Amino acid sequence: MKVAVLYSGGKDSTLALHKVYKSHEVECLLTFQPASEESMLFHYPNARLVELQAKALGLPIIVRRTGNSAEEGIMALEEALKQAKKDYGLEGLVTGAIKSRYQADRFGQVCRKLGLEIISPLWMRDEIELLREIVETGITAIITRVGAYPLKKDLLGKPIGKEIISYFESLREILNPSGEGGEYETFVIDAPLFKKRIKILRSRIVGKDYDATLIIEEAELEDK
Repeated sequence: MKVAVLYSGGKDSTLALHKVYKSHEVECLLTFQPASEESMLFHYPNARLVELQAKALGLPIIVRRTGNSAEEGIMALEEALKQAKKDYGLEGLVTGAIKSRYQADRFGQVCRKLGLEIISPLWMRDEIELLREIVETGITAIITRVGAYPLKKDLLGKPIGKEIISYFESLREILNPSGEGGEYETFVIDAPLFKKRIKILRSRIVGKDYDATLIIEEAELEDK
């Protein structure tokens, strides 16, 4: 099946891409650049750098800017999918959704309207198991935002690894370990499908504990 991947640049959409890469024809990535961190549907921090990740993957990318509301996000998604159907003969959309009914229902409505199949290979998986699979797959994802107590800004820039996974596991009674509700966000700098890795040249941290963002100001591709 010819598919597009709804790609935020974070760990979950990258794992979803890797899981479907051999079973489907990945024609392109779709990414959205919301107005701010208040976006209801899409990642905001460092969204503009997803185009650099697309170059690292060697995949075409369709980029849409959108407002923060769910309605604006859905409108942008529908426009992008229509373009992908026209340009690539798209038959399905791959998402990194795990347990968010809010996102899954809205993405599913758009796909049904356009006659597309929706594929969510991470759906209803245990969040800690997925974090371990991300590491085992060889995906290097750094934390770029914390947005919930008790996550402090000293987590920013750290890669998802055994220590971080153990920390999130200890908090799972009060915090979603996947960060799917905006508790934290990530940015992938390397993965098995990346032909080159991303090197961060300049960054800064804004905000305070429980509400802080790592802004990547400059980055480039380097040989692996």
